[in-house]
Amino acid sequence: MITGIERLNAAIKGEILDRIPVFCNLVDQGAKELGMSLQEYYAKGEYVAEGQIRMREKYGYDNVWSLFYVGKEAELLGCRKILFAQDGPPNVQDFVIKSYEDIPKLQIPDNIIDHPAFQEELTCLRLLKAEVGGKYSIVAYITSSMTLPVLLMGMEKWLELLLWGPPDLRDELLSKCHEFFTREMAAYRKAGADALVYSNPFGSTDTIPLKFFREHALPWIEKDVNAVGAEGLVYYCGTSRMNAVLDVVIERTGITAYNLSPFDDVVEGKRIIAGRALTVGILNDLKLIDWSHDEIRCEVKRILEAGMPGGKFVFGTMGMPYCIPEENINTMLEAAYEFGSLRPQECESSAFAVKAEL
Repeated sequence: MITGIERLNAAIKGEILDRIPVFCNLVDQGAKELGMSLQEYYAKGEYVAEGQIRMREKYGYDNVWSLFYVGKEAELLGCRKILFAQDGPPNVQDFVIKSYEDIPKLQIPDNIIDHPAFQEELTCLRLLKAEVGGKYSIVAYITSSMTLPVLLMGMEKWLELLLWGPPDLRDELLSKCHEFFTREMAAYRKAGADALVYSNPFGSTDTIPLKFFREHALPWIEKDVNAVGAEGLVYYCGTSRMNAVLDVVIERTGITAYNLSPFDDVVEGKRIIAGRALTVGILNDLKLIDWSHDEIRCEVKRILEAGMPGGKFVFGTMGMPYCIPEENINTMLEAAYEFGSLRPQECESSAFAVKAEL
């Protein structure tokens, strides 16, 4: 049986085995699969690992996640309150930095892998490595230096400091966040993560102007990547478009995988990347909540027809909402497996077949 790692290695070479790789971000859904509340589920690494293994076996995609929730990073830096919803991802409830005076007090742990707040993630990673290591990609989520302050002080206060605040405090916080980033990256790699999603909405001109990106964001992206190496990194800007910065990021960092925004033009993204890296075409999975069966198939086919010619293409999703109906998840993945099994010329010749059925 062909494994997800084999599909990914083929895609890196510009080849297709049975189909292209499909990476699916079913994270919170593991709790539902185990019949648990989200708070109970995320309390133990063995629950998260079991949930990820079951979800992958149930749907057949090519990865598992070590991700609990984004606020876990804030917990490593002193956050004591996480807000757990019944049907959505947990969020930071109490910020570590409440005023600028708290920035000099922020302490960066020397050893992330031995930190008490990392132990459940470590348990999860070890179990995933034992069960699926070498067969399916184990994906970790790492917040960039420029984005981590949002988890520590909130978006409004961070934008105020970033754009108009005292430069010395801004740079002190960024330096501390960079130090944390490098140590967290080392911990995830040591624990067995294969792919490391480098999350940075500030790496897109949807969030900041191009001039600010070039003068401020790009130097910190380079600093992050130079410190840890580009191996296994996946450039990710959330829903923010990245086509406008793709060329310079590839040139200056050497990152070899890019999760396009659902709002990026996939053909244009492939043209800019020009075979220098993997392109991940992302479906806007918020639409899966109420899209029809035919709408889902049509959108999956559109993305694949745009991305598969030329190879080096992966199909993926964003952070799939907890409330997506199971039948819609199945429809999306079945379409990805069907249309992703076609060779590029077959994909092109079958264009508009689904649309014609509508």
